[in-house]
Amino acid sequence: MPLHPQTVSFLEFVAAWTALPPGAGDPAEPTIEEMRRRVAAVPSPEGRELPEVRDLTVRGPGGPVPVRLYRPVPPGGRPLPAVVYLHGGAWVLGGVDDVDAVCRDIADAAGCVVLNVGYRLAPEHPFPAAVDDAWAVVASVAREPHRYGALPGAVAVAGDSAGGNLAAAAALLARDRGVPLAHQLLVYPVTDTATDTPSWREFASGYALDAATLARFMGLYRGGADRADFRLAPLRAPDLAGAAPATVITAEYDILRDEGEAYARRLAAAGVPVELRRYDGVVHSFFLLPEIFDAGVRAREFAVRRLRAAFDARTREASGHGQRAV
Repeated sequence: MPLHPQTVSFLEFVAAWTALPPGAGDPAEPTIEEMRRRVAAVPSPEGRELPEVRDLTVRGPGGPVPVRLYRPVPPGGRPLPAVVYLHGGAWVLGGVDDVDAVCRDIADAAGCVVLNVGYRLAPEHPFPAAVDDAWAVVASVAREPHRYGALPGAVAVAGDSAGGNLAAAAALLARDRGVPLAHQLLVYPVTDTATDTPSWREFASGYALDAATLARFMGLYRGGADRADFRLAPLRAPDLAGAAPATVITAEYDILRDEGEAYARRLAAAGVPVELRRYDGVVHSFFLLPEIFDAGVRAREFAVRRLRAAFDARTREASGHGQRAV
């Protein structure tokens, strides 16, 4: 479908925000530091108040991993299912503050603990630093749920863009390491290193997520790693069977659309329960901007429904096992 009018307005804003001043000459490629300053300068949406929000650290292979914990009930309340959320930013930009609002919303609406992970960024910390940090948090919640007020056996992973890549990789690591996850929520995830799909070519420039920039950042993150390593390119994993049930959300006008949808199809072909939903007329980042995109509101509601259903199924399963054990 044509670009939604809300998308047109958003793209006009992005173009104006990134435009060079008159007489600036040829634009030079911005440095990583400049791009991080620009991202930090964008005001973050205000999140809803919650009874408990606190910062903590989890032991990781490269040192303490910063995590922000959100609970929709007061401290000391009943254990709740948990979501480990991984922010986007092409493995180079962003941090916990950029997804603070969405993490608050998910915690409140899904009735769960959310752990917002400040994983290490490239180029200072190339692959596999980010996925190692992501896994460290997932493993910690699964191993010591009491530390987070989490319900044992009811842990999900979620992430958007590069965070969706990390969430998909963590779900495969969980399968391989015997940690059963309740769900994986992948929002317009990076799933491959090929950068050669029709959507990569068609929406390479002018649609909010620039293909050349993402390819540059992917190179900084990948370093000399094998392009086919499933922790880097989950779509290239030899076998997806046994991975956690999944929800995959894509945007019509997004370079990552095709690889996200290809991953959903491969999960389904491997027997993994998966629901794919494409939101038409919108671009990358719509999920994080419900104040701009009506589709962002609907996508968040859909994501919450899927998480709730996954947690309910896991709770029923645990209850059934307990009854049979008796």
